[in-house]
Amino acid sequence: MDREHATSRVNLSSSQPAALRVGVLGFGGLGQAAARVLAPKQEMHWVAAADRKGYAYDAQGLDPDSCIAVYRSQGSLGYLEPGGVLSNNSIQELIGRAPVDGYFLALPNLPNTFMASVARQFIQAGWQGVLVDAIKRTSAVEQLLAMADELQAAGITYMTGCGATPGLLTAAAALAAQSYAEIHSVKITFGVGIANWEAYRATVREDIAHLPGYTVEQARAMTDAEVEALLDQTNGLIMLENMEHADDVMLERLGICSRDRVTVGGIVDTRNPKKPLSTNVQVTGRTFEGKISTHTFTLGDETSMAANVCGPAFGYLKTGIGLHQRGLYGLFTAAEVMPQFVR
Repeated sequence: MDREHATSRVNLSSSQPAALRVGVLGFGGLGQAAARVLAPKQEMHWVAAADRKGYAYDAQGLDPDSCIAVYRSQGSLGYLEPGGVLSNNSIQELIGRAPVDGYFLALPNLPNTFMASVARQFIQAGWQGVLVDAIKRTSAVEQLLAMADELQAAGITYMTGCGATPGLLTAAAALAAQSYAEIHSVKITFGVGIANWEAYRATVREDIAHLPGYTVEQARAMTDAEVEALLDQTNGLIMLENMEHADDVMLERLGICSRDRVTVGGIVDTRNPKKPLSTNVQVTGRTFEGKISTHTFTLGDETSMAANVCGPAFGYLKTGIGLHQRGLYGLFTAAEVMPQFVR
């Protein structure tokens, strides 16, 4: 897709913009939720998706129910009829085939270099458009930050860390920080409830990788039976403290505070859809009058992890397409720009 085509596709200032053609890479729990989130949207048209074993493309739009049913019964969107293609190079082939304005990368960042390698596939393919991820680890985001010049030269607008945390809560912290002359601490605490961990296998493994004594590679190599055994020991709870979360580098990058003043932790209940605690961010600082105070932003307990990740991701995708239209390429984080609501 050339730049002229990309920029003429939609005018976000128009009262009736043309629908954006959107793809989703990864079709596990998060990718399936993304398809559900997109279904009622008028401004975004879901036309492409890929998993490890295949991909699906339909210029008229993919049906979430059909795609999810095929994926769950046969293990790949490649079996979808019509439009499915089985492939061991699904991402690369889909990039070349599907005219898409932007992709949500709903992919597990296992190994920790995976997301950067996907970004490089888009660069090497000569693709131009917008990419959005919801990755967590500081080191993973730093790899993408190091690619900023390459992305800019390639004509790609990349939005990183655009889920819930980092993402929604990081942006809230950046906004809350404006009340203060100095930020003393940013504390993000999350509660996630899922009825069945197998619906979010990759996400749960990424969380396990944050536990003491585990590495990304160890978590990635765990069998389902080994994950089950670990969760049996903890009654299904994953307790996380002082996580390597990119909220720190994102806020430091903006000069809000040094990364050592940012802490992230929480509880994941893999056996109960009810959140074990309310997700919130607390920003403590000193005002110009010398007062010490704390802003707290709390997410509603009824909102799921999927809602708080996918909603912001597509909001940032819409913002990214607006930036791309104006010739602004390179890398942006969720704390640098505001997401636009997707109607």
